[in-house]
Amino acid sequence: MKTTASIPNLAAVRTSPGVLLARVSGNWREGPTLPSVEVVRETLSKEPSVKSVEFDTAGLTGWDSRFVAFISQCAGAVRGRNIEIRYDGLPEGARRLLRLAHAVPEKVDAHRAVVKASFFRSVGEHTIQGWDGILGLFTFLGQNLTALVNLLRGRAQFRWADTFQVMEQTGPQALGIVAMINFLVGLILAFVGALELERFGASIYVADLVGIATVREMGCIMTGIILCGRTGAAFAAQLGTMKVNEEINALQTFGFSPIEFLVLPRMVALVLMMPFLCVFADLISIAGGFFVSVSMLDITSTEYVNRTMQAIQLKSFLLGIVKGTFFGFLVAYTGCLRGMQCGHTAAAVGQATTRAVVSGISAIIASDGLFAVLCNALQI
Repeated sequence: MKTTASIPNLAAVRTSPGVLLARVSGNWREGPTLPSVEVVRETLSKEPSVKSVEFDTAGLTGWDSRFVAFISQCAGAVRGRNIEIRYDGLPEGARRLLRLAHAVPEKVDAHRAVVKASFFRSVGEHTIQGWDGILGLFTFLGQNLTALVNLLRGRAQFRWADTFQVMEQTGPQALGIVAMINFLVGLILAFVGALELERFGASIYVADLVGIATVREMGCIMTGIILCGRTGAAFAAQLGTMKVNEEINALQTFGFSPIEFLVLPRMVALVLMMPFLCVFADLISIAGGFFVSVSMLDITSTEYVNRTMQAIQLKSFLLGIVKGTFFGFLVAYTGCLRGMQCGHTAAAVGQATTRAVVSGISAIIASDGLFAVLCNALQI
């Protein structure tokens, strides 16, 4: 517990004509806040006849560099007022530090003025950054297409063993979270549909609602979002960590292409696994709707299955698979892109992971909107 004697204190009083005495007491090593130099500055403004400033440190019980900085601020406060500042009353250690600080003159450009950027400059900088981002996006896409062509020609530095390992991580190991989320989505769709359809005595059409909504939209889009937060973030973190540890530079030194050796296996694995995950998600979501319809609505299991099979068309089912596969490409692409763009610090890995998730989810939602417009135009 602090005593009154240990609390840092400052008092500025005029002791004699033309002399301002700054009494410093307490322990200046303790406490997050110290007395401000404004006390001296305000006293000087009230006493225009002051010609010198002296210090009384008899009550000072402890000090550190912050105390020396305070004395320097006092010297700055009297500068330009034709007032002499005397350091005789300071501790010997503080006087030595001040003499050392004053021995080296301050450079003219030591303090850089902070200039607020104009509106047009900010717009220009953001435009340049946006253009660089778009250029990097398409450059990375071109590199991946070139690597894919080399793979089809059998000339890529590509290992199927790496691809199978990534397929296991992105496929079987993701079934649990995909099943849980899509089962809950099926429950929600059935509940929402039942609340409205029961008003018209058409509860049987809950099966149609769940089946069509699942295979066309919810199954693929929810699976894509799940994998974006799970797999896309993992890709970004893995590649970002390799870049921080200079492993990617080491591969380039040995003549390996990072795109063919690291990125392409991840993209191929996720694109190959996404159709199976979408089929699995559709079945689980329909099972969620089945659970609600059979247990809470007056619908038999046979009626639900028959209505679902009649409602789902082959084109709707294939549309969901195609969309899901494209979403898998987007997840792998954004995750690997942000990982390869990662900086060289530990914080940069976290930023790359965050950017991968945000970019992936945004790309999935935007592309799903484009698919909706295209399907409406083609009447699919």
